[in-house]
Amino acid sequence: MRPVLSASLMCADWLRLAPTLQALETVCGALHVDIMDGHFCKSLYLSPWAMETVRRATKLPMEAHLMVERPEDWVDAAAEAGAACILLHAETVERQAFRLIERIHAHGCRAGVALCPATPLSAAEAYLGRLEQVTVMTVDPGFAGQPFLPEGLEKLRALRAWREKHGARFLLQADGGVNRTTYRALFDAGAENFVLGSGGLFGLDADVGRACKRMCAQLDAALSEVEI
Repeated sequence: MRPVLSASLMCADWLRLAPTLQALETVCGALHVDIMDGHFCKSLYLSPWAMETVRRATKLPMEAHLMVERPEDWVDAAAEAGAACILLHAETVERQAFRLIERIHAHGCRAGVALCPATPLSAAEAYLGRLEQVTVMTVDPGFAGQPFLPEGLEKLRALRAWREKHGARFLLQADGGVNRTTYRALFDAGAENFVLGSGGLFGLDADVGRACKRMCAQLDAALSEVEI
């Protein structure tokens, strides 16, 4: 089964938002919105208010990736802006994980957790069974275009094994350095959703429509020998 593709809007050209979204609708199953506060990682980027603009222009579901120090301040705004899925970071929710997951579900959204490269699976194990998605960061968070960290592959394999052992149903997503050189390894390790940024999508061609076609060709070539 081909992975679901989520386009990372932090890598898109926001001056050409409408045609970009039209092109993404032909190949992507979701839009990945990185919300950064400048504290959790040293970068400022998208916000729930940016999500409202996107929501008016497309029907693609959005996932809000809360790269913030205080996720409790952002969950409601992300849900009200139209998020279908809200991703918390395991590094910031230790004392309120269950409460925030419950709040996300109360909004009718899917709940997920993201794990930084140096964060072990055990940091989120207590509540994995309550989640609909787990995102494995394969770069350190905050900036586009960073090199892929292969340590994430073992974490994906461990999460897949945990899911099978415990009968959980969360989707496994890979975020960071996802491109033609890593598609196959990520797929084999268990990733069912790829977040595509500059290297995997937007940097392939200035025309997003052509970039989407190139990405699909590269993905198909990488997975062509995979038994599905």
